[in-house]
Amino acid sequence: MRVEALNHVQLAMPLGGEAAARRFYAELLEIPEVEKPPHLAARGGCWFERGSLKVHLGVEKDFRPARKAHPAFMVTDLTVLIQRLSDAGFEAVEDQPLPGYNRRYVADPFGNRIELMEPL
Repeated sequence: MRVEALNHVQLAMPLGGEAAARRFYAELLEIPEVEKPPHLAARGGCWFERGSLKVHLGVEKDFRPARKAHPAFMVTDLTVLIQRLSDAGFEAVEDQPLPGYNRRYVADPFGNRIELMEPL
């Protein structure tokens, strides 16, 4: 028995945040939204998936953003993505260097920490 792979990452969001999630994840990060199964859609939230990249946002009643724990997304054209995010009002910040990568952190519309990594 062993763990084989990560199926998806679940992030929390406040009630009613679906439009902001769609703007950030689908429009800015270009991860397409997929329909949630009907029995889960009633809970709110939204799912974004492309191939093996699966980011699910679920509504949390007493929402607090994840400011330390975070997903790290592999990206291409990090400079272009940083500019797109900046133009939309999302600041990407640097952190300690990580050998082999350019990387930045950005907070999603709800304050959840997101790492963006581009291999050198």
